[in-house]
Amino acid sequence: MIPFLSLKDVTALHGEEINEAVSRVVNGGWYLLGKENEQFERHYSEFIGCRHTIGCANGLDALTLILRAYKEMGVMNEGDEVIVPANTYIASILAITENRLKPILIEPKYETLEIDDSLIESAITPRTKALMIVHLYGRNAYTDKIGSICKAHNLKLIEDCAQSHGCRHSDGRMTGSIGDAAGHSFYPGKNLGALGDGGAVTTNDTELATVVRTLANYGSQQKYIFQYAGRNSRLDEIQAAVLDVKLKYLSEDNAHRQMIARYYYEHISNPLVTLPSLLPDAQNVYHLFPILCPRRDELLHHLSEHGIQTLIHYPIPPHKQECYSEEQWNTPHLSFPITEQIAQEELSLPIGPTITSEEAEMVVKGVNSFR
Repeated sequence: MIPFLSLKDVTALHGEEINEAVSRVVNGGWYLLGKENEQFERHYSEFIGCRHTIGCANGLDALTLILRAYKEMGVMNEGDEVIVPANTYIASILAITENRLKPILIEPKYETLEIDDSLIESAITPRTKALMIVHLYGRNAYTDKIGSICKAHNLKLIEDCAQSHGCRHSDGRMTGSIGDAAGHSFYPGKNLGALGDGGAVTTNDTELATVVRTLANYGSQQKYIFQYAGRNSRLDEIQAAVLDVKLKYLSEDNAHRQMIARYYYEHISNPLVTLPSLLPDAQNVYHLFPILCPRRDELLHHLSEHGIQTLIHYPIPPHKQECYSEEQWNTPHLSFPITEQIAQEELSLPIGPTITSEEAEMVVKGVNSFR
């Protein structure tokens, strides 16, 4: 079986350095808010090209903390609206609703799978305070038109970079440094993955960075003095040390993903399968390699029979989830047909820093033999 992603093999790529880093932390006896965090945050800021990185517990917390900080700063108030793609993982939406803000869902383009920037402006109301873009699958979702819309309407631009570590816009800026603030996830399966949960906020806004860091530390800047009713959301020293090791190899690992993706684009030739529009390498780090097929479940079974593990991202879109009712969206008969079509057709092929050329060839043969 060709695994979708073997975390054991991914860790083994840099296993000796990771083991040394973990041992250093364990033997050092300092496990939270120490030098490992400081070093990783500094290195990640340099890598992204921003002033501030604030480590936190996970990617959902990163997005939630950004929005909470904007509320504490008076930029947003309960009931304000945040425009967000309908085609996304539910964490993007959860961060908005947890802050008692209203998500305004926008359809993606079928060919790009990312938010359709031609639909954004018509959704803006006097209550709209932010646009959250999601660089889903590792694809750059930012467009110059999005930047112009945010500037014209004085909207905060928030990036969900959970899947886009190392991805760039056409002007060279890296995702995580393009908007006003960005949330990052270091879940183990991500391009930059920890050995457990982890996340970070990146921003050039010093005030926002200070408020986020304070909120993530129980709302406290000074011990036993609490400016806000905050939460406990911190990146532990072991995860910071592991991430700092893996960060050194992220560009190399992404280059391998891009090589495998090029092979897929050049050799998958099944009329039953649609590939998303091809982006320049720098604009797609291929956290996932999604394909679309109207007979998706049959294709999944076919590939499994040929020893190829695949996954579906994501079978039920957020607006169809049980936790959100139509009343909550305040929209009767809610329908996002493109998002729903993607949810019914999407299948992710194996891709990662450890997949071999021979395995990629087998994946292509498996896809092309589907009838």
